[in-house]
Amino acid sequence: MTSAAHAAPGDSAPTGFTESLSPDEFKAVFRGHPGGVAVITADAGDGPVALTATSVSSVSADPPLLIFSVSAQSSAAPVLAAADTLVVHLLDADDLRVAQIGATSGIDRFAELPWSRLVTGEPVYNGVRAWVRCAVIDRMDAGGSTVIAAHAIQANIARDSVSPLVYHNRTWHRLGSDTAI
Repeated sequence: MTSAAHAAPGDSAPTGFTESLSPDEFKAVFRGHPGGVAVITADAGDGPVALTATSVSSVSADPPLLIFSVSAQSSAAPVLAAADTLVVHLLDADDLRVAQIGATSGIDRFAELPWSRLVTGEPVYNGVRAWVRCAVIDRMDAGGSTVIAAHAIQANIARDSVSPLVYHNRTWHRLGSDTAI
């Protein structure tokens, strides 16, 4: 078990607290916490971007709101900071390649996979389990990331999710009936 690292007297973490986990301790804690896998796409006028995220969470059903975070180090961060709308693709194990492409740095994330544009202009990967078109309603800086809140305005569900895709301990996993407890 790890404990909080203590700052030197007079020093404080960016949040103003005198104690803070180190980045490595924090990552180790969350490495054991599985997350559903999504790919976020957007285009603010200079071409489409995509990134894989495990931070997508529903916030409210009425109104339909979701949140996710994007690291400032992501090549998609500037576009997501400027886009008024975006698409959140909620993936299952059949969409593993989409997740892998969205998580790979330094490549054209739209070169290999079939995609199109919605009539409203947003890029969307074809054939994924489900996607939600959203209007960005707020952004909040949080450490080296930005938390984005979005209002769901359109959705498409191509298939029921019988094998959800999750990310756990730096590895992709497929959930199935044999994993239910």
